[in-house]
Amino acid sequence: MPSFPDLQDTLSFLDDWEDRYAYLIDLGRKLPAFPEERRDDAHLVPGCTSRVWMDYGWQGDRFRMDVDSDAHLVKGLLAILYALYNGKTAAEITAVEVEGAFAKLGLEGHLSPNRRNGFFAVASRIRQLAAAQ
Repeated sequence: MPSFPDLQDTLSFLDDWEDRYAYLIDLGRKLPAFPEERRDDAHLVPGCTSRVWMDYGWQGDRFRMDVDSDAHLVKGLLAILYALYNGKTAAEITAVEVEGAFAKLGLEGHLSPNRRNGFFAVASRIRQLAAAQ
């Protein structure tokens, strides 16, 4: 999985929305496999139109997450959040200005409000988990 700066660099080179869309879908395919037994209501993230599952924990002081969705583009958006937050400390997570990071990707004008809201719902949940750590 590429780092967030690498994602940002790649997206900046892709001028065409269809190329960006294909890249996001490819990113989603690179996420670690999400276990079938965790595709349940306990792991569903509220606030998302598509079904989004998240499992998480802390290994020492590092946040570990597994995410998945039943929608290809949403899965790509989850890969962006994975790059932003997975393996980070609580302090690193709360220091991320997610709206600014998202704006740097140049996706805003191409996503439906529901997809954008879902992206930020997952980011908000991760920030809540970090704040409680």
